[in-house]
Amino acid sequence: MIKAFVVEQERLRLVDDFSANRDRVVWADLLTPSRDEEDLVEDWLGIGVPSREEMEEIEISSRLYVEEGVYFMTATLPAHADDDNPVMAPVTFVLAGQRLVTIRYHEPRAFTTFPQRAEKAATGCTAGDTILAGLLEAIVDRLADVLEGVGNEVESISNSIFYARETKASKRDRDFHKLLKAIGRKEGLVSHIRNSLMTLQRLSGFLANATITPKNAKDMRARVKTLSRDVISLSDHADFLSQKITFLLDATLGMISIEQNAIIKIFSVAAVVFLPPTLVASVYGMNFDFMPELKWLYGYPMALALMVVSAIGPFWFFRHRGWL
Repeated sequence: MIKAFVVEQERLRLVDDFSANRDRVVWADLLTPSRDEEDLVEDWLGIGVPSREEMEEIEISSRLYVEEGVYFMTATLPAHADDDNPVMAPVTFVLAGQRLVTIRYHEPRAFTTFPQRAEKAATGCTAGDTILAGLLEAIVDRLADVLEGVGNEVESISNSIFYARETKASKRDRDFHKLLKAIGRKEGLVSHIRNSLMTLQRLSGFLANATITPKNAKDMRARVKTLSRDVISLSDHADFLSQKITFLLDATLGMISIEQNAIIKIFSVAAVVFLPPTLVASVYGMNFDFMPELKWLYGYPMALALMVVSAIGPFWFFRHRGWL
């Protein structure tokens, strides 16, 4: 599918027929294009566009390059980033003079929100370079919102770990199981965002050296510089979130270890407390013919009292030492 946009009064307007308006189109957005649609855009640009296989190559030379004066830039962007398992796929930006072509096979939200905003208000999108700058700014804003949401959820996980309300061990175990899953999902999401920001950082550096319309050269350089700073700032924030998630993972595992040690401690103390009574019962359970206490009137109560005292003694000792 080809979404073609023209400029009217410094606003973008979506046109239905690309072929009928090809002389006016400044931005062609290709979403899962067919071979015929690729041929149509290649004829419009005068140069070939990369295939899906070429877009997925990870070498920088395959993602950022210049060919016949046309700039090709590929970045990995997330779609459905509100979920913990976003769809990550490459998006290629082709800047050919006053024209911009984007090729993608998924739907990042910025490709929906940016055209809507640029259609309602004059955003200065008059050519391919300014449209590209505005689109990249929308993408960075979206990534910032995603990281902000992750930060809030990580803070909630932190409160659940260090301010747990459950007192029953069985419920705490279920909570820890859920927390480990939540921590793993957040780490996966942050890793995807960090990868996307890394590709955008490389793209912004490459774009700073791209050919820019002389009329808007100063403004464009300032926007690209600001964009690069925003990407670096978000990368630092993503690193911070990743470190905090790692800390929460270690803390959760530590809490689980403490819970397990407490259970083992209870069993160990119980075993030691009941060991002396078991010894007394074993002694008086032996079948010897000559045992003085067997025919004693108070032999049975004495044995019971001895077992109770031998159990209370270790228990009191443990409490006195602060082990319980």
